[in-house]
Amino acid sequence: MTATAFDVVVIGGGIAGVSIGYELADDRTVCLLEQETTLAFHTTGRSAALYLETFGNATVRSLTTVSRAFLTDPPDTFDGPLLSPRPYLVFARNGREDALAEFCREVRQQAPAVEQVSADEAVDLAPYLRRDAIGAGVLDPDADDIDVHALHQGYVRGLRRRGGQIRTNAPVTALHRAGGGWTVTLDDGDTVTAPIVVDAAGAWADHVADLAGATTAGLTPMIRTIFGVDAPAALTTGALPVVNDLDDTFYIKPEANGLLCSPADETPSHPHDVKPDDLDIARAIESINEVTDLNLRRITSSWAGLRTFAPDRSPVVGFDPRVDGFFWFAGQGGYGIQMADGLARSGAALFRGESLPGDVVAGGVRAAALTPGR
Repeated sequence: MTATAFDVVVIGGGIAGVSIGYELADDRTVCLLEQETTLAFHTTGRSAALYLETFGNATVRSLTTVSRAFLTDPPDTFDGPLLSPRPYLVFARNGREDALAEFCREVRQQAPAVEQVSADEAVDLAPYLRRDAIGAGVLDPDADDIDVHALHQGYVRGLRRRGGQIRTNAPVTALHRAGGGWTVTLDDGDTVTAPIVVDAAGAWADHVADLAGATTAGLTPMIRTIFGVDAPAALTTGALPVVNDLDDTFYIKPEANGLLCSPADETPSHPHDVKPDDLDIARAIESINEVTDLNLRRITSSWAGLRTFAPDRSPVVGFDPRVDGFFWFAGQGGYGIQMADGLARSGAALFRGESLPGDVVAGGVRAAALTPGR
């Protein structure tokens, strides 16, 4: 059994862990622990991420907006570009136009380029939509695809370049605090010590908090299913927008020569290596076929991931109110990739006892909206 000392131990190797680890490694020695044999095995590695300033609550949207500059012009450890244009179209079925107009008014406060479009214009943008099935649309022309792998790996390279160490296949089995520091025990008997532990364990974050005797945050992992289909031969996917039903019965994202589809499901779950549910896929196909001419029958692939939410759907970031030296960086839901920069910089500032970064505050985010126990 060996013991190694660091300033900070970060638990979790998805986008949350590598981004906060990168920021903290600027002036701390950091060890990142990942329970799986590879980083980003669960949610991050299964994400069909978009950059959407219209996505999430006000806190999430603000953190997304302030992250655009980083995603557009990242440091040299990142393979750019991380963003590529992909318009985002939300449509309303007949009779839901008023709700769509309210959605448009709300999100334009954060993303002024968003505009309402007619049903005819929506069909021009996404020709597979059935004109008789939809009432109107809302277009975000400034949405983008995010290269999730390049973003994650850029943080990994940056963390290592700053001296951070990363251990995979390192499940944490015990956390013990004594003498102002933590001893983190791994399942192989090794231990790692540090004054502060950062809980960036995603769907497992409340489990890590239990090991530490911290106040759990009421986080709920929720299943999100994705499946692939072939695009019709006559449909050119390159310029198509992502299409989302206002009522979240499905979304469709162009991908190479095919389409990624999702029932936009949010089924509460325990943390585990989640698999897609055939019934959820069947329901999504039924909803898609109701309002499109795609006539889906056969899928080419399917998978599922866990998106973990606090009750108010804002991230949980800050020191635990009950246990010294335990820092939360969790509850990122389905937004962790698009707001990675803004949230990681905010987390690092709170970790150091500083105010939130100026651009984050100017965007309307307050530390009280992130703090554990709020």
